[in-house]
Amino acid sequence: QVDRSEVIKSNLNPVFAKIFTVDYYFEEVQKLRFEVYDSHGQAGVGTHDDDFLGGMECTVGQIVAQKRVTKPLFLKYGKFAGKSTITIISEEISGNNGYVELAFRAKKLDDKDLFSKSDPFLEIYRIDDDRSEQLVYRTEVVKNNLSPIWEPFKVSLNSLCSCEEKRKLRCVVWDYDSRGKHDFIGEFFTTFEEMQKAMGENKVQWDCMNPKYKIKKRNYKNSGVVVLLDLKIHRVYSFLDYIMGGCQIHFTVAIDFTASNGDPRNSCSLHYINPYQPNEYLKALVAVGEICQDYDSDKKFSALGFGARIPPKYEVSHDFAINFNPDNDECEGIQGVVESYQSCLPKIQLYGPTNVAPIISKVARVAADEERTKEASQYFILLILTDGVVTDMADTREAIVRASYLPMSIIIVGVGNADFTDMQILDGDDGVLRSPRGEPVLRDIVQFVPFREFKNASPTALAKCVLAEVPKQVVEYYSYKAFPPRCPRPPSPEPSLGSPQ
Repeated sequence: QVDRSEVIKSNLNPVFAKIFTVDYYFEEVQKLRFEVYDSHGQAGVGTHDDDFLGGMECTVGQIVAQKRVTKPLFLKYGKFAGKSTITIISEEISGNNGYVELAFRAKKLDDKDLFSKSDPFLEIYRIDDDRSEQLVYRTEVVKNNLSPIWEPFKVSLNSLCSCEEKRKLRCVVWDYDSRGKHDFIGEFFTTFEEMQKAMGENKVQWDCMNPKYKIKKRNYKNSGVVVLLDLKIHRVYSFLDYIMGGCQIHFTVAIDFTASNGDPRNSCSLHYINPYQPNEYLKALVAVGEICQDYDSDKKFSALGFGARIPPKYEVSHDFAINFNPDNDECEGIQGVVESYQSCLPKIQLYGPTNVAPIISKVARVAADEERTKEASQYFILLILTDGVVTDMADTREAIVRASYLPMSIIIVGVGNADFTDMQILDGDDGVLRSPRGEPVLRDIVQFVPFREFKNASPTALAKCVLAEVPKQVVEYYSYKAFPPRCPRPPSPEPSLGSPQ
């Protein structure tokens, strides 16, 4: 158990204010389980006294890539919990990423209690494009006080206004009631743009209005005033800002079909299809692909081959689609890539040499088109699986230097037992990679790993090693270009189920 939310009393459609903090790793599949209980007492939640209302499982990658995930709740043995659904909304809370710090107080609020003063708290809601409201923050309750000063708090700009300064915000002041039936004191509407007037020495204030009183009472002015005492902004973009801003990670795999791999029909071949165990090519492809697929909404992956003679003319190609469709090299999901790989092997002749520059240049052309949009909308990861030393080293170095200026990262996994010393040069960890003319890469975009180092480890260890650099490379690229994240698309509207969340 990571954490648990507050208990919300007498409510079948609760909105929990509690934020669960989870460490996020792009390079891992992180599985989460959410369970909802009806609480019956003061003992710990999830004890025998509490009723289990349903649970749901998903990955952290799915939540951050979609920003909002709504799934049905299941009881034990896979049975639906009626029409109950749970909605998980994610935002990044790392130290310094596009945060705003707000400090509010109120003055002369209406008194809602007979024998004491109101116990006010403030809620801020973001109004999304579909007019639904998303709770951004709920302050603490200040007891017995009509002019409360609430503790300053921080929220991400993404959470507060989806990075849109003119997006409407609804702020509501309530008088707390221990039975859950809080009394409405008043509300006001504002925007982050308007709030920013409170920077420095200035203060911004709003009339806290009760629409019913406005209609009924002739001389009604307000139900108090809410003052924004201070606002501080801090903007630094992170990998998750870009992902949650709608940046898709497009994944391309390139497979080495040169003769040095050995005849695929022979069990000693690196391309041998063993019915009981995937070969190294498949293991590496699936390990890396399974991570990347959570970040690509259409789940289509480009799959290319190099170093083979291909039908119909059996001419050597260094950048052919392994599904043999020159107009569309994409396969459906990782499984589609695996199937295309297995069906293409009998149709081609393994040949040579090991030229990888053509494929790097091919993906770079697509990345260059993307760069012209001047938006952080697509980033490209090229996974090259090869059994040998690159033959066109000079061209490859040139292609990598060019690609380092584009939204692109290259992962090379060396399969088999060849001497990969030359490949370490491409990685650039030991020194800056340069083109044959001496031009350095703009940023280090190549990660090289020999598969044999992970032969006895789990596939997740390989994925972790090769993908660990990617978030940094994505941020470096967009920071260099000064492209901010795209404003997040509004999350899809709620499904129309009368259901607890």
